[in-house]
Amino acid sequence: MSYRSSRMIAAALAATVACVSTAALAQSLVVRSTGPSAAKYPVGKKLAAGEKITLVAGDRLVLLDNGTTRTLAKPGTHSASAPVAANRTLSTTMAQMISRDGALRRRGGATRGPGEAPAAASEVRAPNLWLVDARRGGTFCVVDPAALLLWRPDITGDASLKVEADGPAVGAGARAETIAFLEGQAYRRWPSASLPLAEGASYRMSGAGTDRPVSIKFAFMGALPETPDGIAAELLARGCTDQLDRLVDTMTADEAGATR
Repeated sequence: MSYRSSRMIAAALAATVACVSTAALAQSLVVRSTGPSAAKYPVGKKLAAGEKITLVAGDRLVLLDNGTTRTLAKPGTHSASAPVAANRTLSTTMAQMISRDGALRRRGGATRGPGEAPAAASEVRAPNLWLVDARRGGTFCVVDPAALLLWRPDITGDASLKVEADGPAVGAGARAETIAFLEGQAYRRWPSASLPLAEGASYRMSGAGTDRPVSIKFAFMGALPETPDGIAAELLARGCTDQLDRLVDTMTADEAGATR
């Protein structure tokens, strides 16, 4: 085979790989869906590049594509793909949100200055995906079980959080634990000695600003994906919907601020 032929074959293979990679990256992921067409476009659905989306009045769809979110809310036909800005970088807030050690870089919780109206509890979110918000139940994805942290939004005053096994799956040695948050403390470590983490086991949390007891169970993740798209897909696959909402809220807020 001649040198020229080898180069032509190599170029053709490279072009094929590039096309396949581009097609894979071009997929959009539905991360939020409400309205009459929600059943047609459920959360977790993947849309191919150029696929047409038909919405009616009352629909609202949020797509995640190449590290950006896009909201579709007008009735009519839309394209699943959209141009992505070149050299897009993550904001500081977003980088901290998805970092496996981002929780440790920020000390403190939600505070307010003199004369400043307090924010509604529902409006204050944890600054990192891997912090356990004691107000939220459901399935929680854990990146590093040995470094799991509990978080509270308001660090004014002392507070106690009760954590207890909710069923036999944790082990015979498991028991309830009361965790003390002192004035100014936003973080406390999960009590692994008395309540060891177990895949799929349920735990109940109450106190420390929670309106009512909530149940939480853990799903262990493997290697942390490097992109928001990859993280969103992993959260969806494991049913960690509260963390997915936290991720999407951060992305949409960042992008809204960038376009002002």
